[in-house]
Amino acid sequence: MSEVKSYLVGVFDDDDVLLNAIKSLREQGLKIVEAFTPFPIHGIDGALGLKRSRLPQAAFMFGATGLTCGLTLQISTLGFDWPMNIGGKPHLAFPAFIPVSFELTVLFAALGMVGTFLLASGLGPGSQKTVFDPRSSDDKFILVFDPAKNDKFSLEEITSMLKSAGASEVNIKDIVEKH
Repeated sequence: MSEVKSYLVGVFDDDDVLLNAIKSLREQGLKIVEAFTPFPIHGIDGALGLKRSRLPQAAFMFGATGLTCGLTLQISTLGFDWPMNIGGKPHLAFPAFIPVSFELTVLFAALGMVGTFLLASGLGPGSQKTVFDPRSSDDKFILVFDPAKNDKFSLEEITSMLKSAGASEVNIKDIVEKH
């Protein structure tokens, strides 16, 4: 089943104008769905009111899992299952375990972060992202508003607020959403 949903798209020419517009529009009570920029803008996360990402905690957990797996594999194999006397060293020679443990820590953290990022961003296999304006990857800055979430304001009011905040153009984009 699919449904057509309308979004209001504000197009900006400058990143400083966009950042100031986000702050002023949020102060006026508008709820911004998303911002698309051709390059990262310092301070846009705070201006949009986004929470700090929990990806660093996930990276730590993946790395700790890799370290635990590496040490468990080496201790169980070289200490109990198949002990070998190499140059008179003890069976559990922990300094020799450091390279493998480090590499597995990095491997688990890297692969886990790739998977976590893809899932958290909705970029997994088969996902289709909506492009509100193709110029957002070139030289324009885009703010997207859902009129249903901003029911205190009419489309004309939101359009005039965007124009007064510095938008070079304001468009209505109809998107077909599949459920």
